Amino acid sequence: QVQLAESGGGLVHAGGSLRLSCAVSGSFFGVKTMRWYSQAPGKERELVAAITSDSSTNYADSVRGRFIISRDNAKNTVSLQMNSLKPEDTAVYYCNADVAPRTGWGYYAAYWGQGTQVTVSS
Repeated sequence: QVQLAESGGGLVHAGGSLRLSCAVSGSFFGVKTMRWYSQAPGKERELVAAITSDSSTNYADSVRGRFIISRDNAKNTVSLQMNSLKPEDTAVYYCNADVAPRTGWGYYAAYWGQGTQVTVSS
C-alpha cells in the first residue's frame, strides 16, 4: 500500500534550476532515510543524495555544492533543489525511501517512485 510519487522534472538550459519533490503515501509506521537516484540511458542507477530522519545529508561528488536535499517529516516528503544544472545531469530521477508498512512485520524496506525526467540542454 506504500507509494512514492515524484514530480518537478522538466527541460532546462545548462545553468538553470529545477526542484524535484517526492511524497510518500499509504499506510506505514514511519519513514527513515530518503534518497534521490539518477539513471541516464544505458547507465547504472546512481545515488545522488540521501537524507536521514534527523536531516543528516550526503551527496555524490558530482552534485555536491549544486544540489540540496531536504525533507518535511510532517508531510513525509523529500525534495531535491537542483542548481547550476549541467547536460551530464540529464537522467531519470527516482525517489527512494526506507519505509515500515503497517501491513508488514515492523521491518523497514526500500520503496521506489516511478521516476521523473530531467533534461538539461547545452
